[in-house]
Amino acid sequence: MHKMCVMGVRTSWRTVADGEFFCPDCGGDRNYRRRTGRRRLTVLGLPLLSRGAAGPVLECSACHGHFGPDALDHPTTLRFSAMLRDAVHTVTLALLAAGGTSSRAVRDTAVDTVRAAGFADCSEDELLTLLAALAADTGRLTGTYDAATGGHFGHQGLDPCGTALAIELHEALEPLAPHLAPAGRESLLLQGARIALADGSYTPAEREVLSTVGSALMLRPAEINRLLAAARTPS
Repeated sequence: MHKMCVMGVRTSWRTVADGEFFCPDCGGDRNYRRRTGRRRLTVLGLPLLSRGAAGPVLECSACHGHFGPDALDHPTTLRFSAMLRDAVHTVTLALLAAGGTSSRAVRDTAVDTVRAAGFADCSEDELLTLLAALAADTGRLTGTYDAATGGHFGHQGLDPCGTALAIELHEALEPLAPHLAPAGRESLLLQGARIALADGSYTPAEREVLSTVGSALMLRPAEINRLLAAARTPS
């Protein structure tokens, strides 16, 4: 004999929004539906008494799994790639601001680093023009750059300890850091170190910028010092 379910609780779902997210179960970018619901006590399959609200949940369109709204805190693959490119770009500008742009080796390393991060069309002039715009915006430029003549900022450049640069570094790196593996955070710091070392040892200003980068990436001071020392050692 078949047993009949006399009583139970049924949830009626309603879609209130949709979008794209990184599905924890699928392990990739998927569409989702943001849903809310009402639980009702059922007797013989008929809904009777309300048992309160359900959700909100995010329902994956592929696996139909339900996840809390905090799943949206994880960036999509596309967004993560953009965040990483922007982080490398910001770190590069900060190092150029700290160390100046008079060295051809520094300029070449900076351009190569930004191109490798995903800005394939980046040029030296583009970086220097952005640096000049940053200097004009903050009013902390001590050198000059003339795109027409190819003149470059001296080693003093921008004030690397300035509030605006520190804020930009934290804004670019802090949202990214929780989604990077430890090796990824270390790699990002080492990319900046290679730019700083392209013309010799770290200057105090470059080291301060790199310490700010490491801190924003949630690296401990001892880890930062170890990595910066390792970067000075020829491989």
